[in-house]
Amino acid sequence: METDLDDAEVIKHARRDPAAFSVLFDRHAPALHRYVTRRLGDSVADDIVSETFLTALRRLGRYDTDYPNARPWLYGIAANLIGKHRRAEVRAYLSLARTGVDEVAESYADRVEARVTASAAQRDLVRALATLSPKDREVLLMIAWADFSYEETARALGVPVGTVRSRLHRARRKTREALGGVDPSAVSDVVNISDTADVSDVSDVSEEETGRG
Repeated sequence: METDLDDAEVIKHARRDPAAFSVLFDRHAPALHRYVTRRLGDSVADDIVSETFLTALRRLGRYDTDYPNARPWLYGIAANLIGKHRRAEVRAYLSLARTGVDEVAESYADRVEARVTASAAQRDLVRALATLSPKDREVLLMIAWADFSYEETARALGVPVGTVRSRLHRARRKTREALGGVDPSAVSDVVNISDTADVSDVSDVSEEETGRG
């Protein structure tokens, strides 16, 4: 099968020939594995990624082929599986806050502004991540670590774009408070929030305008 087809075309082929599904796996599994590893560590990433793609294979008939990119769909499935490990995720954040050592992403605070030390920023930030609600944390990390747009995050989680903005607004406010009022751009550096996600405008979005998520 041609590997330059978009995801929707691959899925159409896979409905007739499940072997074609391997193209989707090869295309998206490495990045998804990195994302899950950052969330939960390497010990469970293999299982979650495998289960994500097994679930996707069983649900091929439900996929809306109007969407050429299946990443949000796959990450949405993974999010449900990650949700079963929320306690482990929070424990990992709290451990990192205590020790300052992140075995998965040690350099993830390297670019914080000079007036905030990397170790302090990292510890404060992960402590804030641990206190976020699961829904707010899911939105923040999909945008920060999966480089999703608002629209892709909304598709992945099955919520309106306004809900994504509202949840991200709350998450950014908490992380900003955790960093002692540091400008949101510094928080963006800490969690590698992509400029393409247009995060800079979130602080101007009120929960009343977007609706509470």
